[in-house]
Amino acid sequence: MAEQHSSKSIMWAIIIVAAVLIAIIYPLTNKSFESAANNNAGADEAELRIQPVARFQLAKAEVAEAGGAPKDGPTVYNSVCGACHNTGAAGAPKIDAKGDWTARLGAGNAALYASVINGKGAMPPKGGAAKLSEDEIKGAVDYILSKVK
Repeated sequence: MAEQHSSKSIMWAIIIVAAVLIAIIYPLTNKSFESAANNNAGADEAELRIQPVARFQLAKAEVAEAGGAPKDGPTVYNSVCGACHNTGAAGAPKIDAKGDWTARLGAGNAALYASVINGKGAMPPKGGAAKLSEDEIKGAVDYILSKVK
């Protein structure tokens, strides 16, 4: 009879412990499910965290409307050409790498003017600034040539 009484008390103790554990664990798990459902904004934050560190995109250069005063070579270079020729982006010869310009200098100024006006390789016609006049383009080419000679 002592064994039967001991089994009942063990069984009641297990039931009480299980009820206490359920009372403690259920609210905790319920909150985690609610917070996971409410954390859709967290998914957006995760998307932002896994974005690439840098992106490269060639943009069309914007130049002021025609009718204004013509731009000189340094102004055109700094506003249009420098974006690629300062960094070497898209295979452009860098302005400070005189070796990149040796073959181009040998072709002559007329060939360089034509390359810039008509476009060459990744460079679009007029460097992407279609509103520039041919004189402004020639001024920019002359400015570059003064830097690389």
